[in-house]
Amino acid sequence: METPIKIDLEFNKNEDTNKLDVSKMRHLFKKIALGGGEKKIAKQHSRGKLTARERIDYLIDKESEFLELGAFAGHEMYAEHGGCPAGGVVGGIGYVKGRQCMIVANDATVKAGAWFPITGKKNLRFQEIAMENRLPIIYLVDSAGVYLPMQDEIFADKEHFGRMFRNNAKMSSMGIPQISAIMGSCVAGGAYLPIMSDEALIVEGTGSIFLAGPYLVKAAIGETVDKETLGGAKTQSEISGVTDYNMPDDKTCLDTIRDLVDKFGSFEKAGFSREKPALPKEDMGQIYGVLPAERTKPYNSKEIIKRLVDNSEFTEYKEDYGKTITCAYARIDGWAVGIVGNNRQIVKNAKGEVQFGGVIYSDSADKAARFIMNCNQKKIPLVFLHDVTGFMVGTRSEHGGIIKDGAKMVSAVSNSTVPKFSIVIGNSYGAGNYAMCGKAYDPRLIVAWPSAKIAVMGGSQAAKVLLQIQTASMKAKGEEITEEEQNALLDKITARYDEQTTPYYAAARLWVDAIIDPLETRKVISMGIEAANNAPVEKFNPGIIQT
Repeated sequence: METPIKIDLEFNKNEDTNKLDVSKMRHLFKKIALGGGEKKIAKQHSRGKLTARERIDYLIDKESEFLELGAFAGHEMYAEHGGCPAGGVVGGIGYVKGRQCMIVANDATVKAGAWFPITGKKNLRFQEIAMENRLPIIYLVDSAGVYLPMQDEIFADKEHFGRMFRNNAKMSSMGIPQISAIMGSCVAGGAYLPIMSDEALIVEGTGSIFLAGPYLVKAAIGETVDKETLGGAKTQSEISGVTDYNMPDDKTCLDTIRDLVDKFGSFEKAGFSREKPALPKEDMGQIYGVLPAERTKPYNSKEIIKRLVDNSEFTEYKEDYGKTITCAYARIDGWAVGIVGNNRQIVKNAKGEVQFGGVIYSDSADKAARFIMNCNQKKIPLVFLHDVTGFMVGTRSEHGGIIKDGAKMVSAVSNSTVPKFSIVIGNSYGAGNYAMCGKAYDPRLIVAWPSAKIAVMGGSQAAKVLLQIQTASMKAKGEEITEEEQNALLDKITARYDEQTTPYYAAARLWVDAIIDPLETRKVISMGIEAANNAPVEKFNPGIIQT
C-alpha cells in the first residue's frame, strides 16, 4: 500500500512558492496581452478594427480552448527600440467550427505590426507546427512589414522573413489549407503571404495590399496615388482580382472564414489510441506542494506523474533498473502516452551504489533508449518531463561508457518518429536537455512551468567555472585579486547567469513555446496529440541504438 503525500511545513512552503510563481506569470501575461498599450488599442478601435486578440476570440468556437504559443516572445528584448510584446504577433492552436487550426494574427498595436527578428522566428514556428501536424492555418494580416531599423537581422538569411513564403508554397503542395484575411496593412514582401495562401479576404476601408506603398511609388517612379486606389479592397477585389472576398468589416470577415473552414475535409488520422478521458484520482493541485521550492532538493517525481495521468494509473517499465529515469505507459485525457521523466529521488542501483536524483546514469540512459524504441514500435506519443542536471561525470562514469550510453539515448530521441512533447518542470541542464528532447530535437510542443531552469549547467557551478577562468586570466596578466573581490565577482557572475536560466529568458527567445500553469499540462498534451493525430507517422529507424 502506497504512503499518501505528507502535508507538512515543507509541502506548504513549496505550495506557496509555486502558486506565487504562477501568479507572477499570469500578471506578466496580462501586461504583455495589452500589446502596445491601451492608447494604441483605443486607436485601433477608433478605426473600426478589432485587436489581434479580439479577432482570435471572435474567430474561435465559443467556450473552446485556445492554446496560445509564444506569448512571452521578445520579453525584455529590444528595449532600445521600445520593446516588442509577444513579438508583435499573437497565435496558437484554436478550434474553428470544431476543427483545430493554427491561427496567426499580427498585433498592429506593436510598431504597426512590423516584423522584428523575434517576430520572424515566432511566425516560422507557427508554420512549422502547422506543417508537422497538417493543421489548417489562418493568417489575420495587419502589418507594416519588416522593421527597417533591424532589417539586416530579419531579411536575408535562411530562417528570416522570406522563409515564410517558401513555407506557404510547401504547405500548399502538402495540401494544408491556408486562409489569409487582410485586415490592415499588407505591404512589400509581406504581400506574398496572403496571395500565396489558398484564399484571401480583404476588409473594406482598413485592408490594403501592395508591393510598394504610396510613398515608395512616388520616390521610385514619381507617381502620386492614394492607398485605396493603389491597393485597397475594391482595387484588389474588382480590378486586379488579387483577393477573393471583399468584406465590409472585421466581424463579417471572421464569420466568412468560419464558413470556409466549415467546408474543409479531414486528413487520414495517424491512429493514436484514445479512450474515454478520466481525471487523475490524486489531487492535481498538490503538484504545487510536491515540487520543491528549492530546485536542488530531491523529491518523488512519480507523485507528479500520478497527478497528471488518467486515474493516477501508470505501468512502469523496468522499475528496478536505471532508477534515475522513470519510464511508464499511461493515458492523459484519454490519449495513450509513453512518459520519460527524470526521477529526482536519491536511489541505489543493483550494486548498492548511491545514484543522485535528476542525473542520467548509463543504466537509466539505456533504459530510456529502449523505452523510446518500444513507443515507436507501438505508435505511442512520448511525453518528456524534464528535471535533469545532466549526465553523470567522473572516472567511474567515463570508464563505464557514459558517453556511449548517452549517445544511444540522444540517438533514440533524434530518430523517434512518434510525436514528442516536452514539459520542463524543473532543471533542464546541459546534455540532459538534449537527451530529454529539448527544442533542438523537434518536440511537437515544448512548454515550461514557472519553476523551470534551462542552461548548460546550474548557476552556482557555472559561476564557479567562469570565476576560475576569469581569475586565472587576471593572474596571467600579473593582476592580484583578493578574496573579497573574488566573492563580489562570483556574486555578479551568478546573478547574470541565473537571469539567463529563467523560463522567461527561454520563452522570450522561443526556446520553449509557452510558460504554463502546471495544472494546464494535461490540456497542452491532449491538444498537442489531437493535432499530431492529423499527420502520418514515419517508420522508426533506430540507427546507432542497435550497436
